[in-house]
Amino acid sequence: MPDITLISGSTLGGAEYVAEHLEEKLNLAGFSTEVLHGAEFDELSDEGIWLIVTSTHGAGELPDNIQPLFEQIKEQEPDLSQISYGAVGLGSKEYDTFCGGIKAFDSLLQERGAKRIGSLLEIDVTEHEIPEDPAEKWLDLWLDDLNESAFLKK
Repeated sequence: MPDITLISGSTLGGAEYVAEHLEEKLNLAGFSTEVLHGAEFDELSDEGIWLIVTSTHGAGELPDNIQPLFEQIKEQEPDLSQISYGAVGLGSKEYDTFCGGIKAFDSLLQERGAKRIGSLLEIDVTEHEIPEDPAEKWLDLWLDDLNESAFLKK
């Protein structure tokens, strides 16, 4: 089982690029990782560390490749109390539904008992031509929070 499972939801590929960049940084930091571009709930362990990276499209909706996972968690109501997670969203502040996808996912995971590590990162793609840059800065802080959490068993 990997130390951290990265789950991306992307329409045009931006969130996939961010997830893959964060995976590289996590590997350099000594973590084993797995990246799933869209995932089904039965592919995931119900314990461990998840890092959700998703864009938002339409009226604050999740991309098609991560929507099934969201719906499965919502409908199956699993106990996710053994999951700790990080959350990174991409969106445009030009819309009033800015980062609505990650906000919805964050709320759902907390409703199911998962514990978020650190702050939720909302990247405005109109301000950051390369969204990997703010994500990398956030990752340094997130790793500090992760290392301080009692959840990490290294």
